[in-house]
Amino acid sequence: MSRMKSVTTLALVLGLAVASMAYGQGSTSGSTETKPAAPATHAKSATKVAAVAKCDINSASKEELMKVSGIDDATADKIIAGRPFKTKGALVAKGIVSKEAYAKLSAHIIAKKAAAATTAK
Repeated sequence: MSRMKSVTTLALVLGLAVASMAYGQGSTSGSTETKPAAPATHAKSATKVAAVAKCDINSASKEELMKVSGIDDATADKIIAGRPFKTKGALVAKGIVSKEAYAKLSAHIIAKKAAAATTAK
């Protein structure tokens, strides 16, 4: 029983060490997204990684857009001027970003449907 408890404790400590190392290797580009930790080898030592919200290109402010790796000041201005977007792929179709740049930032953005304007009668 004691050996089983020490193995479980060791697995938990190793899982936390791996998670902290993975977190420490995150991007320093200002992105708010964190990288998930490596999968744990023991079921009891698994840790949950909080989901990070993606940046909505239809409603995000210029500052929020610039937090996404690959979006600079000029690109953020182009995104805001080109709104609304039906899909995030429209950034390439409208010539706002290149295919290469889109490949890097597409995992960090979404294009929610713009709320339909309602008029009271």
